[in-house]
Amino acid sequence: MKNTYSIRNLIALLLSKIWLIVMITLVFGLGSFLGSKFLISPRYESFTTMYVKNNAVPSEKQEANVDLYDLYASKSLASTYITVLKSNAVMEQIGTRLTELYDIDDLSLVFKVRKNKIAVSSIKRCFSMTAVDQTEVIMITANTLNPEISADMCNILAEIAPDFLIRVVGAGSVEIIDVAKPSSEPVSPDIPLYSLIGTIIGLSFSVFLVLLLDFFDDTIKETETLSEKYKKAILGEIQTMDMGKPKNKKGSKNNSRTATLLTEANIPFNVLESYKTIRSNLMFTLGTTDNRVIAVSSSNPGEGKSTTAANIAIALAQTGSSVLLIDADMRKPVQHKLFKARNADGLSTLIIMRSEKENAVKKDVVHGLDLLTSGPIPPNPSELLASDRFKQLMEEFAGEYDYVIIDTPPVNVVSDAMVMNNYISGVLLVMKYASTTYEALSGAMKQIDLVKANVLGFVMNEVDYSHRSRYYYSKYYGKDGYGYGYGYGYGYRPESEKSEGIID
Repeated sequence: MKNTYSIRNLIALLLSKIWLIVMITLVFGLGSFLGSKFLISPRYESFTTMYVKNNAVPSEKQEANVDLYDLYASKSLASTYITVLKSNAVMEQIGTRLTELYDIDDLSLVFKVRKNKIAVSSIKRCFSMTAVDQTEVIMITANTLNPEISADMCNILAEIAPDFLIRVVGAGSVEIIDVAKPSSEPVSPDIPLYSLIGTIIGLSFSVFLVLLLDFFDDTIKETETLSEKYKKAILGEIQTMDMGKPKNKKGSKNNSRTATLLTEANIPFNVLESYKTIRSNLMFTLGTTDNRVIAVSSSNPGEGKSTTAANIAIALAQTGSSVLLIDADMRKPVQHKLFKARNADGLSTLIIMRSEKENAVKKDVVHGLDLLTSGPIPPNPSELLASDRFKQLMEEFAGEYDYVIIDTPPVNVVSDAMVMNNYISGVLLVMKYASTTYEALSGAMKQIDLVKANVLGFVMNEVDYSHRSRYYYSKYYGKDGYGYGYGYGYGYRPESEKSEGIID
């Protein structure tokens, strides 16, 4: 849940969800257009105007002010006439005249009809009467679903008004100025206006929805917030390796994207640089300790910790250091698949002494990198990792290699990584961008704190830079993420990278 937003954050957030905003806005706009065009019945308006005259004869003393007197009197009469013309008696008479002109079935489409009589309230709602600019001119407007009925309503009212007003009010008179005519164009709905209103409502709703979803989004996206919350270093961010989906063999049901190692061809330039940054930060972090055994884990499965562990091991080996990568995730081992290595002998057989290190450890899977796969999956992984034999192996490996990287199971799933606390310098936690939640990470941190293990730092995996600061990304990595900003492009590897063993 977010507490504050900056203008920059808001703009970046809205741009990252621009497809959703555009889609919702178009749906609302198109819905308003179609609804107003096909679902709302058109209404037609006709009007007539009448002039109110004062027939009172002024006295001789008032002759000088006759015009002013007539003006005020006429205005007063206009207001009185409007009140009278809105009465139920007038509406009933109009309803009676309409039933003489039209079939009751036609009228029932426009008004509420009860016992072959039009409801007075229904007629009254269709009329509007007002004095034009507060003058003695009265405008009477009728608005219905039928243009002929609208015109007839106005004309009937204008026809019965003089006699009715003289009989009721007993003063003044009215003169008809305009005769109402049927309108050929509907006055409502205003389709362009409704479409515009719908579009604005859709835009507002989509922006509100994006902000609401983001406000309650508990997934980790901002490394700055992460670092401040847990007071731990961010060792690096790794962008999504958009390498496409592999071509499956015939009959294969696995449609997931194959994890990508740094040794594969066409690795994006920015991904290479990300792992170099992690390598540098990790070497700096371990610079004051002799124990360079690192456990790589995550909160939950599917966050990329195995691929990250493999690539960190490769990156360390490219510096000329001797590195051992151990697959200690003996429930769902991955490393033998990543490096296409045999897994008949491995960590499990080595611990129970059914194989020797010479057979279990695969030498130089990458130049400078040895691999100890998990071996056959045992029924008791936690007990094997907590055994004295495993402790002995870790002491031997720590003395033989510059760095030992251990791929461990997710912390929130099993406690395997926690039993290694006495053999490792710390845990490197891998998170997946916009997938790992703060709740899951907090749970993992509590598990680590319980055994008083050291967290070396965090690595954010599968970062989507299109949802973040585009200026920063383009400025640092170049226009497309392959290093064009540095003056060389796709497929090119500088000599320094070739010398580090990166395979083209």
